[in-house]
Amino acid sequence: MTRRTLAVVSSGLREPSSTRLLADRLTAATVRELDALGVQADVEVVEVRLLAHDLTNMLLTGFAAGDLRAALDTVARADGLIAVTPIFSGSFSGLFKNFFDVTEQGALAGMPVLLGATAGTARHSLALDHALRPLFAYLRAMVVPTGVFAATADFGATAQQDVSDESGALDSRVHRAARELAGLMGAREPRAVADPFANPTSFEDLLAGR
Repeated sequence: MTRRTLAVVSSGLREPSSTRLLADRLTAATVRELDALGVQADVEVVEVRLLAHDLTNMLLTGFAAGDLRAALDTVARADGLIAVTPIFSGSFSGLFKNFFDVTEQGALAGMPVLLGATAGTARHSLALDHALRPLFAYLRAMVVPTGVFAATADFGATAQQDVSDESGALDSRVHRAARELAGLMGAREPRAVADPFANPTSFEDLLAGR
């Protein structure tokens, strides 16, 4: 069985949060779809709210320390990404944007990404297309066709809903998006992560200024 690393970025502001709940549902569905393809998923979760102070420090200093450095490395080495944000005033949260602002240039290039968003009402659902997709297009990510938006009312859907229903049931959207992400992840070669110690500069070259 092959292995792939799946990074999950959740920027909910509370614990528990509907944003993390949606992220967990998308993750579980993607892991099942990968397993059906003979791919074992190694899941790594980044809770952005826990990095708020480190994000502010990096924006001011340009230096990523501690947990933020580890989180950025988690995303950079992943084979696929699930990114979920709450929607405020028709767009992604500031913390969500800040995290991807400080992600290293090119880290998401060609990476399969599943986008999710939560809000109090369905009026914010278009934020997936007019706010999140342009951001990840700029980052050159490979965003799956199905984005998953969940309003508060969606979490009250009954378990008896037919998951094959295309009318907009949350479970249907989750499973469709998960299949799309798993398909892209399973078809790609694992991402190669550069080893900073692979070709060290010799001491002589350092002294010579080469």
